[in-house]
Amino acid sequence: MRPSARARRRGSPAALAAALLSLLAAPLATAGAATLVVNVETADGRGLAGAVVTVRALDGAPRHAAPLHAVMDQIDRAFAPDLLVIPVGSTVEFPNSDSVSHQIYSFSPAKRFQLPLYRGKPYPPVRFDQPGVVTLGCNIHDQMLAYLLVTDAPWYGRTNAAGAWSAEVPRGRYRVALWHPRLRDSDADLERELTVGDSDRADLTVRLSKPLQPAPLADRPHSWDY
Repeated sequence: MRPSARARRRGSPAALAAALLSLLAAPLATAGAATLVVNVETADGRGLAGAVVTVRALDGAPRHAAPLHAVMDQIDRAFAPDLLVIPVGSTVEFPNSDSVSHQIYSFSPAKRFQLPLYRGKPYPPVRFDQPGVVTLGCNIHDQMLAYLLVTDAPWYGRTNAAGAWSAEVPRGRYRVALWHPRLRDSDADLERELTVGDSDRADLTVRLSKPLQPAPLADRPHSWDY
C-alpha cells in the first residue's frame, strides 16, 4: 500500500530539511544574548533593594521599550504601588479604592497634572510622554507620596531584596544608570559603561559613594525605605 500524500510530504527531503532548519534556528536566535547582572550596594556595602536600573545600548540604532498601561491605586491613604517604572508613551490609571476622597497632583517638569477630588475611577488614564521622574502627592493627605520613573531605555527594572537586577541583552556596549528616591545629590546621576562580551554573563557592581538620605516620610514605610 502506498503512503498517503501527507506522509510522503512529511518524509520528503524538503520537509526534513525544513524541520532541521527550524531546530537550528531556535538556539541561533538567542546565541548573541547574555545575562547582564547589576548589583547595587549602599556606601557600607549592603545590597540596596528597590533601586531603579535602566540600560541603554551604545551601539546600533536606538531601541525603546513598548508603551504599556499601568495602574497606581490609592489604598489606606497610600499609593499602591508607590513607585512605578514605565516606558515613555505609557498610560497610568489612578483609581481610588480608599474609603476617603483624594486629590492627586504632580508639579514635576516631566508631567504636570492634577486629578480633582474624587473616589472610584472618574478620570481616564494619564499619558506620560516625556522621560523623567514624576513625584506624586495628594492635596488632602500630606503623608501620601509616590514616584513614577518614565524612561526611554529598552531595559529597565528594580533591584530585588539583595540589591540585584538582571536582564537578557545582546552582546555589545551599554550605559547603565541608577536612580533611587533617597540618593544624595552627589549620587543622583549614577551611570556606568560596560561591555557584554563573549561570555554568557556580565556582572556590574555599583556602590554608592555616600549614605542614603533619610526617608522622606518617617511615619509609614515605603518600598524605597532601607
